[in-house]
Amino acid sequence: MELRSFSEVTAAYDVIFFDSYGVLKNSGGVLKGVPDLLLRLTQAKKDLYVITNDASKAPERMAQSFSHPVEGELIPASQIISSGLLAADFLAAQVAAKKPNGRAAYLGKPSSAYYVESAGLEAIPLAEWNDSEDPDAIVLLDDEGFDWFRDINHALNIIRRSLSPVVIGNADLLYPTKDGFALAVGSLANMLQPIAQKTFYRFGKPDAMMFVYALQAMRSARPGTKNHKVLMVGDTLHTDILGARMAGLDTVLVLSGNTLAAQAELQIQSTGIVPTYVCPDILS
Repeated sequence: MELRSFSEVTAAYDVIFFDSYGVLKNSGGVLKGVPDLLLRLTQAKKDLYVITNDASKAPERMAQSFSHPVEGELIPASQIISSGLLAADFLAAQVAAKKPNGRAAYLGKPSSAYYVESAGLEAIPLAEWNDSEDPDAIVLLDDEGFDWFRDINHALNIIRRSLSPVVIGNADLLYPTKDGFALAVGSLANMLQPIAQKTFYRFGKPDAMMFVYALQAMRSARPGTKNHKVLMVGDTLHTDILGARMAGLDTVLVLSGNTLAAQAELQIQSTGIVPTYVCPDILS
């Protein structure tokens, strides 16, 4: 497995899609050196997008974290494609359209309620849900903002008795932290679904819709750009790299997040998910 320099790889591309966690940031915030890198890329006339399974906050708030201390915002909210946006579209079409005054019980931080409210539904933390009635939707958005033991058991019981759709706004299984890794919403959904014995509606990479959404947004700003001029940068084979490959994009696997350097070659060989390039990180 040959490691390449990220700066060398990006020279051939006009548009760069970045995953967020494990590439640009971890749970402690944006990685040191990333704002300066993003500034250099924008100065080189590259269009930058974030394609993320993070449904913990609105794109406008995500954009703030990618600001440069001197130059300001580098990736605007319109160029941040969150799995939460697709979940919100589903909720709007399948729930709010049928029940305009509908209410959804959600798991996540208060900021994640944006994706429920933007769909036209009232967002109620699952811990506050009155068990005498069923919600119009049950939405799992983030792994923080609730008591895991109390509220996951509460969620399980509501899901089992209710006929309402269960929407997963983040398909990720784990994400990098300052001290290692933590379980993400996708892992929580995988735990609940076989017990509940129901279909869950999941949104996020590697679903092709994430990349369709992103490519449509990109081409509205940069008409005529071909797929071979777009590069996807991610830290996870089964989401970032697989999804981008299915969309016909070149890919970079970086070893700064979910894929550990000591295991990368074995994982590539065993999964058959082969990135176009492998880089230690995006700062090399």
